[in-house]
Amino acid sequence: MRNTTKLQNLLHSGECFVLPGGGCALHAKIAEAVGFKAAYMSGMNVNATIFGTPDAGLLTMSEMLENARRMAQAVKIPLVADGDTGFGNAINVRRTVQEFIRAGVAGIQLEDQTAPKRCGFVKGKELVSLEEAAGKIRAATDAKKELDSDFVIIARTDARTAVGGGIQEVIRRLRAYKEAGADLLYMEGPLSVEEIREVRAGVEGPFTATTIELRPLPLPDLQAHQELGMACVIIPSLVARPGYYESYRFAERFIKQGMSAYSDLLEEEKNHPLYEFRLFSFLGFPEIKELEKKYLSADYQKRYQNSSGVYDPNDE
Repeated sequence: MRNTTKLQNLLHSGECFVLPGGGCALHAKIAEAVGFKAAYMSGMNVNATIFGTPDAGLLTMSEMLENARRMAQAVKIPLVADGDTGFGNAINVRRTVQEFIRAGVAGIQLEDQTAPKRCGFVKGKELVSLEEAAGKIRAATDAKKELDSDFVIIARTDARTAVGGGIQEVIRRLRAYKEAGADLLYMEGPLSVEEIREVRAGVEGPFTATTIELRPLPLPDLQAHQELGMACVIIPSLVARPGYYESYRFAERFIKQGMSAYSDLLEEEKNHPLYEFRLFSFLGFPEIKELEKKYLSADYQKRYQNSSGVYDPNDE
């Protein structure tokens, strides 16, 4: 079964699922390894992990596309990719969608901000007209039908917190995007659970909303999202964020303690699934070794006997 079909089935299963986000292929592989049913390429995290830049519309379509290709090809589960504003007008959106399909992505998120866009969590957002935004979704829908009708189009509106926005504008836009052919409607920036309920009551079809901004903590659990009528929960930094925190914390620790900090880390994490050279196995070295046995000469294999190393794929 194609990953696009798998994703469509998840959206219509009646069971709310999580789309765990990250910015690189390793994040996608971790999501798959621990048991998530799909993964999400977050624009914010691509900016952060690959380019070290803010999510302010700085990346091009080709940069986002290549990263999505790497992530999609690293896993067997469906990958949803952040497509920002589609990288232009409706004509550009058409090409964007078809290129992401060819890259092996299962779905794309398109939003209705002006370009250059900015992260949905950041003040200063503005919207294109409803007519322009709906035209982009129509173009995306037509484009996918030519290559893969199961490819998922996610129409996101930032109307709740953008200039001149509000709840009624969110509903108006999501209804228009549904009519234009969107597979999943996405409300960015609700200020309360009550607002999510109001929007959910006003639109039909698979729906999701950002909840990680809601305060006070704790955030609603998965069952609460299900009861709100959400098909999925997108958590853009689910896989990436803990790594940011721990990497920064450990780097500070090393500055203070030097090599002893690294020795302590190795001792503390010796049972971790990705500890030291277990990462090599996780990334596929044993599979490479099997391919070498199948395709390369016996003389070539001797390098394993005639060399030394702390990791040997033959031990797997």
